[in-house]
Order: sequence, then structure tokens, then C-alpha cells
Amino acid sequence: MLKVAICGASGYAGGELIRLLLNHPEVRITVVTSERSSGMHLHDLFPHLRGLIDLKLEPLDREGILKRADLFFLALPHGASQDTVAFFHERGKRVIDLSADYRLKDPLVYQKWYGLAHAYPRVLKKAAYGLPELYRRKIRKASLVANPGCYPTGAALAIYPALKEGLINPDSIVIDSKSGTSGAGRKADVAYSFCEVNEAFRAYGVGTHRHTPEIEQTLTDFASKPVKVNFTPHLLPINRGILTTVYCQLKKETTTEEIIKLYQKVYKKEPFVRVYDGGKLPDVRNVRATNFCDIGMKVVERTGSLVIVSAIDNLVKGAAGQAVQNMNIMMGFNETTGLEIVPPLP
Repeated sequence: MLKVAICGASGYAGGELIRLLLNHPEVRITVVTSERSSGMHLHDLFPHLRGLIDLKLEPLDREGILKRADLFFLALPHGASQDTVAFFHERGKRVIDLSADYRLKDPLVYQKWYGLAHAYPRVLKKAAYGLPELYRRKIRKASLVANPGCYPTGAALAIYPALKEGLINPDSIVIDSKSGTSGAGRKADVAYSFCEVNEAFRAYGVGTHRHTPEIEQTLTDFASKPVKVNFTPHLLPINRGILTTVYCQLKKETTTEEIIKLYQKVYKKEPFVRVYDGGKLPDVRNVRATNFCDIGMKVVERTGSLVIVSAIDNLVKGAAGQAVQNMNIMMGFNETTGLEIVPPLP
């Protein structure tokens, strides 16, 4: 039985990790930490877990919990993970970090976008980027995995097959994403209060969102040249889910059916990617609370462009579910274990 700790368990991603891992036959949660909620029972913070797990949240005492778990999930704020990841990793523990601290390969790029110097470049070099569909071999060998951001997950899975096969112009990519408010985290902030979000719909972080270099880094890995994208996120008045629409120029004439066949071939063996037939497009409600990424597409013949749409749950495939998927790969478990979830009815 694998003993796991969840550091930063009081947030939305931490709560989803607990929900998913309670369904995992190979795992036992032994430690849950939270600075602001230490001393509380988990069921007081997450009433839906009442009767399912009897643990108290405790402060993050790294020395004190080191021997109480074999694998550590870190759901800490950006910047706060650097030291803790290095501490556990250097002491031989497996680590899955849900922050951005170990996602960007170049520490100077990280410093530019996050405003922090990276104090552990040697550890950074050892981190595998945790998007299983594209980096499974590296994840399997890794003891440190940087779990991807939610927007980069939906965008990269949508674009990868067309980019890898050279069907689109890498300089033409425009990414338009809409996310539920849980993507901002579980915190008190006027901008995300009910009255500010309800009946509202707005763009934010235009040209400056921190997930931009992460998207570009992944796409560049599979393109013939460095890729830069126009990425604009939007805030939806819903709890969870990300719908990403990608616009790009085709290099040659092709049909929707031909590109669908390509995507279905590329993702044929991927348990959590579902490619729609016949030009149908996904809806976030059909992936809610699951680890699926649904993808649909359409060729716009009049403009010679390809429009690709993906849908994920930002808290599952965009965070906790993908972390569990990465754990399964690292530990040699069946990749779908603990994630066999049928979407709830709308």
C-alpha cells in the first residue's frame, strides 16, 4: 500500500485529490496539511468527505512528516513549492508538484513570468513535465513530476496532433479559453465573489497570463521551430470546467473528416482523450468531475483554417486527476486506477 501525503489539502485541488485517492485501492492517505486550516478535521472543511476519511489537517512540518509517506502531492501556491519539493526530492521521496514552480525548463523564463528566482535549478532539471499523453516515458522514469497547468493541458492536447503532423502553420495559433471560477483557487477575493461573477463574462490576463510560456514550451517540443501563441483566458460564471477554442491556419487543403481520423489515430490508446466524430464539438458539462479531455474540430474551408475545441474539468484533468494519473504511471499501477469515473448528469 502506497502511503501518500497531500500538502496544501485545504484548496480545491487538494480536496479533489482526496476525493479521487479515496477510490484508489493501492493508496492510503496518511498526511494532509494546511497552514490556514490546521487543527480542523477534513470533514469540517469538506463536508462531502464525512464518514469517508478521519484525518486532521496539520501544519507543514517537513521533517515531521518525512517518514509518514512515500509519495508527496504538493498543492501549494506558486513560489511556496520550490523549497518543499527540493526537500522531499533530495531525501529520496517521490514528488508530484501541482504548482508552476517546476514546469518551465528555463529558470530565466520562470523568473520573467512569475517574478521569482528559481533557487533549485539542479532539481528543476530532473523534473518531468506531467502531461501523460505526450511525456509518458519520461514520467515513468521520474521521481519528480511537474503537474501541468489547466489551460496548457486543454490547449496542448487540442493542438498536438495537427502540429506534430505539420498540418498547421505554427505562427498562426490563437488560443481562446474559458474557465470556471474554481481555477482561481479557494480564497476570499472580491473579483471572484458571487455578485461579481454571476451573469458576468470577461477576459483577463490578455497577453500576460502565466500559462502562456508553458503552452509555448510544450508546443515547441513538437514543432519544427519555436512556437509563440496568442492566448486569452476568460472567466465563466460556472464552478468548474475549461472550454478551449484554438484557431490556426492549415498548410494545405484538407477536410474535417481527414483531421478527425488523424486525431483518433493519435489518441486511440489514450484512456482519457475522447475525439468526437462528424465535426461534433465538446461541452464542459460532459467532462465534469472526470479526467477526460474531449476534443472536436472543424475545417473552415472558406478561410483555410482549422478550429479545434477541447473540454476538460480544470480541477481533475487540469489538476488533481492528472496528478493521480501521473502517480499511477510513476508507480507502475494501471493508469486509470482511481479515475474510472462516469460523468454525472447535467
